[in-house]
Amino acid sequence: MTVSEAISKLATRLSAAGLVFGHGFDSAWDEAVALVLHVADLPDDRKSLHMRLTAAQVREIDALASRRIDERVPLPYLTGVAVFAGHRFLIEPGVVIPRSPIGQLVKRHFSPWLQRPPGRAIDVCCGSGCIGIAMALEFPRLHVDLVDVDPLAVAVAERNVDMHNLRDRVRVIRSDLFDGIDAQRWDLIVSNPPYVDHTDLGSLPPEYGHEPALGLDGGGLGVSVISRLLDGLPARLLPGGLFVCEVGASAPALMRHYPNLPFIWLDLPEGGEGVFVLTGDSLQPPSAAQHSTESSSEP
Repeated sequence: MTVSEAISKLATRLSAAGLVFGHGFDSAWDEAVALVLHVADLPDDRKSLHMRLTAAQVREIDALASRRIDERVPLPYLTGVAVFAGHRFLIEPGVVIPRSPIGQLVKRHFSPWLQRPPGRAIDVCCGSGCIGIAMALEFPRLHVDLVDVDPLAVAVAERNVDMHNLRDRVRVIRSDLFDGIDAQRWDLIVSNPPYVDHTDLGSLPPEYGHEPALGLDGGGLGVSVISRLLDGLPARLLPGGLFVCEVGASAPALMRHYPNLPFIWLDLPEGGEGVFVLTGDSLQPPSAAQHSTESSSEP
């Protein structure tokens, strides 16, 4: 069959299977296109639609589709590739799949909130390294640190740095947030930390069960990791710098936890929720007064 025929047939099959699409694809059609073109090793263009698949390729498509449907494995884990902010990244099971709406902001150079071209940036809880690497690709003079506590994530991030030939400007550090990093400050700090609260974590669709809990679990209220990050932020963000963070549906809990922080919540026209920025000039040294007493029970 042709590529076009294979895509149509697969899209129908995926659509009827009751799958959840939330790992870089919005629909059964998008996943069908990505899977077929991956197996055929063809670009996403009109010419590819008329190419004919070999019998072996058809069998491979069928086998991968069966795993997607029967095991509910997210497609990027089956193909080993994810697309983020217009760039391809290597991915493997055990590392959270890139999909943060922060990618929208990277492509817009964080305008209008970033006051100056950044010289140094850090991506905390970097996972595959997608956000930090995308920043390095958008800002040709930017030096980026990628930080994660998980050794598998660090290894995948290293592979992605090499794939994009950024070894001269991007380094990968294994650290629990800022704990393992020498005292230094950055113009731009970006993070997509674990923020799913325990109520939501227990009700996620099966696809999300294939991702590591370490990359999703934000504690009982969803803000345990973010709180540690915010408490260390004033000592790490330069005056005039910018902090960008995704907290998703845990935004209300975070605002209750830090009622005095001047969060700026962003509109995300391409989808997503719960992304805020803080400016370096708006931050004060952390104090007990910043925290609300009602959230003091957060584990």
